[in-house]
Amino acid sequence: MPTPNYAKAFLERIPAPQGKLLDCLTRELRRMTGVTIDADAWQWDQLADHLKMTFHIVDENNQTIAASRDLTSLKIQLKQQVQQTLAAVFNKSIEQSGLHIWNFGTLPQLYEQKRGSDLVKAYPALVDEKNSVAIRMFETQLEQQQAMNKELRRLLLLNIPSPIKYLHEKLPNKSKLGLYFKPFGKVLELIDDCISCGVDKLIAQFGALIWTAEDYQRLEIYVRAELNEVVVEIAKQVEMILTRAFAINKRLKGRVDIHLALAFSDIKTQLSGLIFTGIVTSHGWQKLPDIIRYLNAIERRLEKLVADPNCDRAHMLRIEHIKQQWQGWLAKLSSVQRKLPEVQAIYWMMEELRVNIFAQQLGTPYPISDKRILQAMAQISLLPE
Repeated sequence: MPTPNYAKAFLERIPAPQGKLLDCLTRELRRMTGVTIDADAWQWDQLADHLKMTFHIVDENNQTIAASRDLTSLKIQLKQQVQQTLAAVFNKSIEQSGLHIWNFGTLPQLYEQKRGSDLVKAYPALVDEKNSVAIRMFETQLEQQQAMNKELRRLLLLNIPSPIKYLHEKLPNKSKLGLYFKPFGKVLELIDDCISCGVDKLIAQFGALIWTAEDYQRLEIYVRAELNEVVVEIAKQVEMILTRAFAINKRLKGRVDIHLALAFSDIKTQLSGLIFTGIVTSHGWQKLPDIIRYLNAIERRLEKLVADPNCDRAHMLRIEHIKQQWQGWLAKLSSVQRKLPEVQAIYWMMEELRVNIFAQQLGTPYPISDKRILQAMAQISLLPE
């Protein structure tokens, strides 16, 4: 049956929208043909431009401000203008700067205001200004939640005693932190990173996001009481990570056999994604034990590499194939989407695939394969922005 006939049959069966387009297409084509088309098989970039939807953004006078077939790029293009509009629509007293304590009562989760015939919505949240915090308006609830999850940390750090002295007393190998982290930055930056990560962990353990002064006070009391021990625990894990990374880097130095050069380069690239300035808060406390396991897997890989470099090369090509698809997929997502936990989880799935390929005996927390990674990316691609 020619393609136009399939299209006509689909439209006759689905005259009105019923969920996600790709889900409907996959389901109906399976009914018609008995063949299931994988989500990643749909090549949207092969679609002719005249068949794509054009999005128009109009003002209150129905005049077009901007237009594009790429909705994500359109949002990025107009983001600053949207922020300016939100600031102009809502009362200036809502947005504040230079805050050092929670002295603004309850922070509403949503502001609404009529502008002409439209209802304008904005989502306030805290923003980190390094030496203070501010209240700013966000366009979406997702951006608001991402900001509050991160920036509440700054307000707490401004109001609780630093655990650095306690850390010096309890951490047995402080000198190792400085020595092994030297290629990546200063040890004081690493300690600050551990403290910030500790605050993040306690915020998460405390529970829901904070919107009232009373809840913030309870959170601050909780963090004051628990932070010292939590930071020591995190610092010990970071020390283990840096010790293993130092040993691996030592094995990668010196003259390299030409048969091992590609594998060494791949390992160095992998390490650069695992260890860098800001490693602790960037990866989060949940991933620290996993990073230790990933480094153990690298050591197992190095042990096998000399005996069978050809097998290692075959494994590496398999990893590289998945990595290229991931990079292309990631480039199509918006900056907000890239911060979603399910999007960031794809990176860790690829690390688990490395463990499964190079050091299977170490185990993975869930079943992993090339196909599972591609399926996870395809499912996320179907999510609304």
